[in-house]
Amino acid sequence: MKELWDMFWAFARIGGLTFGGGYAMLPMLQREVVEKHGWATEEELADYYAIGQCTPGVIAVNTATFIGYRQAGIIGGIVATLGVVFPSVVIITVIAAFLTNFSELRVIQYAFEGIRVCVCVLIFNAVQKLWKKSVVDQPTAAVFLLVFLISAGLAVGQSFYPELFSVSPIVYVVIAGVAGVILHGGNGKKEA
Repeated sequence: MKELWDMFWAFARIGGLTFGGGYAMLPMLQREVVEKHGWATEEELADYYAIGQCTPGVIAVNTATFIGYRQAGIIGGIVATLGVVFPSVVIITVIAAFLTNFSELRVIQYAFEGIRVCVCVLIFNAVQKLWKKSVVDQPTAAVFLLVFLISAGLAVGQSFYPELFSVSPIVYVVIAGVAGVILHGGNGKKEA
């Protein structure tokens, strides 16, 4: 029971103290899940991010569900998921009650501009940590470059023809997986 309670509060802190959506939660997930509680390694967390990105829902919620399930089965998955969404539900309910009255104020608009910049920095920091653990050799660098170029090309195309160039993140994950197998020779053995 204590483990479930710890899990709920760990994910509640993540859900309540990060702003800007699922990606902004990545640095806190790293700190809580890997460094503080040891519920996953950095490599496992990167795998959870990848799986969470290509499954329906918010990446942080999906990651919390995976970690909770791994630690304590179905009840762990439920507790971790409730933990990460509970603060958001409470905060959004309170903000929705008041924000509609104040959203036109310049000070509120400036505050949100500042928060958006902060979220970009937090996401950048999370990407740096993921980069160090994920892009570790020439094949993984090649996969990164391939997916980056495809996504950048599609983003340019999407600005002109949104309906034609809109691609699900699942496509990128599949491309990266296939490219990883091809670039590593598909021998099924991980090199030491």
